[in-house]
Amino acid sequence: MALLALFCLVAGVLWGVFGPDLAPVELLVNNADLVLNLLMLLVGVSVGMHRGLLDRLRQYHIKVLIIPFGVVAGSILGGFAAGLLLGLPIWKGAAVASGLGWYSLGGVMLTELAGPTLGGMAFLSNLMRELLSFFSIPWISRHLNYPACIAPAGATSEDTTLSMMVRYTDEETVVLSVFNGALCSALVPVLIRLCWAVAG
Repeated sequence: MALLALFCLVAGVLWGVFGPDLAPVELLVNNADLVLNLLMLLVGVSVGMHRGLLDRLRQYHIKVLIIPFGVVAGSILGGFAAGLLLGLPIWKGAAVASGLGWYSLGGVMLTELAGPTLGGMAFLSNLMRELLSFFSIPWISRHLNYPACIAPAGATSEDTTLSMMVRYTDEETVVLSVFNGALCSALVPVLIRLCWAVAG
């Protein structure tokens, strides 16, 4: 999935530079809001398809929010640090990191809000986060603990990296992973807009 996304990005850049202007491509580019709303609809469908998730999570009570809170706080603090290293305003760095690994949504939203440079940065950084999570989850599960495996995955812990959770952690962590991914996915558009509003 991540390799396919990387291929599509490279193909898109090459098309933009060398390719002809085609009506379907122009239609997609000019209707980014529609594409964004479709992505949000699909997230809702994904959350709704996890039958019985709420019953499983009731046993954790308020403690179930600790992992998503840590993922969000750690991501935004990492965005601050990256902004300082790159010479960006820290809230712009936080806006990029607020994609929480959801590269397609983060890239589209920041392209609309801030232009293609920051949007491309959001896309690539969140894509790299997802790729690195595939390699780090096995190591984390062996050397730290199972719940810590959720942190690098961020919003992808309910979908693309869930297979790694199933393979390298236990059933309880998988349930927490799905909840974390659903909540983080819902928070991504809110966090990006909030960070960008503070930055602006």
